[in-house]
Amino acid sequence: MKYDIKYEETNSRSPDTWTDSTRVESRDEQLGSTRRGLKGRHIQLIALGGTIGTGLFVGSGATLAQAGPASLLISYVVMSALVWIVMLDLAEMTSYMPIKSLTVPYLVDRFVDKSLALATGWNYWIAYTMIPGAEATAAAVVLEYWTSAVPTVVWITIVLAVILLLNLVAVAIFGETEFWFASIKILAIIGLIILGIVLFFGGGPDHDRIGFRYWQDPGAFREYLIPGTTGKFLGVWSALVKAGFSYILSPELITTTAGECQAPRRNIPKAARRYIYRLIFFYVIGALVIGVLVPYNDPRLLGTSNASASPFVLAIKNASIPVLDHVLNAVILTSAWSSGNSMLYAGSRLLYGMACNGDAPAIFKRCNRLGIPYMAVLASFCLGLLAYLNASSGGAEVFNWLATVTTVNGLLSWSVVLFTYLRFRKAVQYYAISNRLPFKSPFQPYSTYISLAGMVLLCITNGFANFIPGNFSTANFLTSYITIPIFVLVYLGHKFFYDKGPWVRSEKEIDVFSGLEEVEEVTARDIEPTPSGVFQKIWYWIC
Repeated sequence: MKYDIKYEETNSRSPDTWTDSTRVESRDEQLGSTRRGLKGRHIQLIALGGTIGTGLFVGSGATLAQAGPASLLISYVVMSALVWIVMLDLAEMTSYMPIKSLTVPYLVDRFVDKSLALATGWNYWIAYTMIPGAEATAAAVVLEYWTSAVPTVVWITIVLAVILLLNLVAVAIFGETEFWFASIKILAIIGLIILGIVLFFGGGPDHDRIGFRYWQDPGAFREYLIPGTTGKFLGVWSALVKAGFSYILSPELITTTAGECQAPRRNIPKAARRYIYRLIFFYVIGALVIGVLVPYNDPRLLGTSNASASPFVLAIKNASIPVLDHVLNAVILTSAWSSGNSMLYAGSRLLYGMACNGDAPAIFKRCNRLGIPYMAVLASFCLGLLAYLNASSGGAEVFNWLATVTTVNGLLSWSVVLFTYLRFRKAVQYYAISNRLPFKSPFQPYSTYISLAGMVLLCITNGFANFIPGNFSTANFLTSYITIPIFVLVYLGHKFFYDKGPWVRSEKEIDVFSGLEEVEEVTARDIEPTPSGVFQKIWYWIC
């Protein structure tokens, strides 16, 4: 049954302000453009695989060197909790309204304000489209592990070309590619965790029992910028800021893929419920293994200018295990490819959705016969060319620039997502439709308030090192804070010159009904598969 038809039967309030027929008709005209070609297993692995990139495999080495193993572990525990709440909030909104061309800015527009949605959309787009460049940079660094005879720009060109090609094919092929890329990463992390346990107890070729040796010498915490307890606290905080890049923008993939997902009201809640277990296993335990196997004063961690900066590779070398370091670096290469691939997909679908809503030029609505918004893909690909900055600067420096800008963009966007959820929750309570939600985020609204406070604090303090005497850097300061004034200028500029409406929509003005007809039709046709055989049952339980 359609919600807008049953509305008058279930609620006496009259939603006199939430009907916008022009906007709904415009969206309906675009419903046939993209296609629901992503299967449940694609969504599950994309949601997980998007969280595993070079931030964990490579960037964690720099964090370990700067702050120590305990700081690294604490940062991943805290960030996993904050990101989990973002995922749950997005899953609740998305599973209720998984319409085609759905984006986070579209949700912000419907539940909060159009100007905030516009600023958030462009902020997201910049972040999404910079990540392929960061990942291409990391991939080039990995490839130099085998040979330095080939110029870096050649490797970057190859990596970016493959990413672009995979985003111009049918979405089902994209989903299948990401499925296998993510599977490789997951198997690699599982293998590395098992290896860490074996080495911890002395099961390596040299039978050296590592235990928590490196937590005692050189120590669990490393002082950062300032000696003493304050320096150790700053080390923890710097690790927390850096840890953000490992997770950045991955929860949003569940919203981005909703419009092209089969059975979204079944698969999206399923992915959200299992997200926390995957975060704990892959990130928290992964960070623990890294801190156990490699001392923070290992000089090979300090540069991130070559593949040995990966603490996993260092652990393998220190244990004198042959060949495995080459295998792992190949996995890191596929990880960079996968992450860049996913983020270009997300950025192009975001731009397509914004064009459908009139927040971006109409040319980005164009799709080919395969249902690919090819103009949005090509435009989103352009910022990835920033990877060619490697031609004039070191790979580590360029990677850190792109990672910092992307992290701040992500923290700012997460703050908006959490605020949007609070407004959505108010509307759900106002219209008394909580029983119609396919998925409900737990611990509300307190968990959202806590996560929102954490995101805002991290966003404001991410460049704190520049304010310590003797540590100011123009490049670091700009990459840490340039995003915030740009976001505010876009938001206020649109609000003052184009949108004269209220700053935040009241509950009765929030539209939580229109556009659900297509979702109801898809849900009515959904038949949940019944696994047969032991292997299928295990796979169905895991994914």
